[in-house]
Amino acid sequence: MGSVVDAPAIVAQNEEVAENMLGDKKVTVVFVLGGPGSGKGTQCANIVEHFGFTHLSAGDLLRAEIKSGSENGTMIENMIKEGKIVPSEVTIKLLQEAMIKNENDKFLIDGFPRNEENRGAFENVTKISPAFVLFFDCSEEEMERRLLGRNEGRVDDNIETIRKRFKVFVESSLPVIEYYNAKDKVKKIDAAKPIPEVFEDVKAIFAPYAKAA
Repeated sequence: MGSVVDAPAIVAQNEEVAENMLGDKKVTVVFVLGGPGSGKGTQCANIVEHFGFTHLSAGDLLRAEIKSGSENGTMIENMIKEGKIVPSEVTIKLLQEAMIKNENDKFLIDGFPRNEENRGAFENVTKISPAFVLFFDCSEEEMERRLLGRNEGRVDDNIETIRKRFKVFVESSLPVIEYYNAKDKVKKIDAAKPIPEVFEDVKAIFAPYAKAA
């Protein structure tokens, strides 16, 4: 735990807030936000490998719960089929359970909170405030280029969908980033750069969490 003690004041502050709903388990949480195609997944894998964090994806947890065939999973599946938004509390409960079950105390939460309602509910329910928010900032032109590059052969099908996803991100997630920015908790990364250069910037931010040799 020595590395956490050496970390900036934001971590100490997080330790206080983390008298939370995870029993007596104290955790460091980093929210990872960025538009579709900003490279979050690639960099999350690097952070897991180099800094010992556990990567929790809200979407993956919901999909796993549906697959499990539990009553909760069936309810989630029905809501998605009906085009309804899964309530924040459901997603938060899955995140909470994942953090309790995992032996680690450092978590990257990817793709959540998607909006201000998610954010408020997460802090109210878990009593956890993130150490910081890692924001992958990338122009829509660049994200569009990357996403279309991944979906060769289906360009016309996808461009409309992609632009809708951008619109949702701007309308829903940017207010979350602005909220944390006002608290000096946003670490912005220029995600338009090549992957190795982006990771150099990420490494500088996560240096206080380096695994003890």
